[in-house]
Order: sequence, then C-alpha cells, then structure tokens
Amino acid sequence: MIQRVLRIGWRIGWVMGCALALPLALRADQSPSVQEEPPRLQGSRPLEKQTETAVVRNYLQSWQSFQAAMEQNRPDLLDPDFVGIARDKLTDTIQQQAKLGVRTRYQDRSHQLQIVFYSPEGMSIQLIDNVEYDEQVLDRDKVLTTKQIHARYVVVLTPAQDRWQVRIFQAALE
Repeated sequence: MIQRVLRIGWRIGWVMGCALALPLALRADQSPSVQEEPPRLQGSRPLEKQTETAVVRNYLQSWQSFQAAMEQNRPDLLDPDFVGIARDKLTDTIQQQAKLGVRTRYQDRSHQLQIVFYSPEGMSIQLIDNVEYDEQVLDRDKVLTTKQIHARYVVVLTPAQDRWQVRIFQAALE
C-alpha cells in the first residue's frame, strides 16, 4: 500500500514538475517578433525585394549564432555570420568572458528593422535594429545577473558567396 502511494506521489510530482518546466522551455525557444519598416535608402542603388529578404533573414540568423557563441564561449560559432570588425570584437568578448569563467545568455524578444543604406556597387547594406533582449550572465549554471535591454544597433552587412555577413555590429544602449 505504501509503495503504491509513493508511486502515485512520484508520478504526480513528475507531472507537476514537467508542467512547471514547460513554460520555461517554451519561452527559451520562442522566436522574437520582427517588424520591418520600409527601407529609407540614402544611396543611389535600388533595393530589390529578394535582396531585402535575404539581408533580413541572414541578419536574424546572425543573432542565433551570436547567442550560441556567447553562451557556449565558442567564437568559431560566429564564422558563418560575422566577419571583420564585428567578428573580431565578439571573439575578444567571448575570450574575455571565458577567462573570467562566465558566459552570457541572450534571448532576443523583438527586432524593429529598417534598411537605411545600400551602396551603389552593392557591396554593403546598413540597417538599424531597435532590439529588445534579455541578458543573463552565468557562472557555470548559476545566474549572476539578469536584465532586459533595449538597444539600437547599427549594422553593416556585406555579401559572401551564399549569404550576407555582419561586418559591423555596434550597439547604442537606450
């Protein structure tokens, strides 16, 4: 009889634990909301819809590799999406946090994007991203700090063989 009660209690506890953990798991996997403003180009080259779609898609993918690289302290995860100054600065940040024994978890909540420049030769696109995200600093699995951030990013992307890569990734916190 006691064993039966213990089994039932264990099952109820397991189900309740799963029910409580599910909202946390779902929140971590949620995609951010994305709002695209019409381009306000300050260049002489017209922006084709296909190019605009690819730039936005590749930029949002860069956030995923950025998040993974920062959380795992692995600069190599930046390779598909970041080049030049952006990659160098992020690599330095990852190396510094690894030396300190911490890692940073980012969860972007929303992006408000606007393309503002497309170079005449088609070799760079600048966009502005008003982004909201959560930032957690962790020491192993212990959360040291958590904050919600609103920032305005100035981003320059350049074309590669099969995608647009982030070359400049500069935040100005609000």
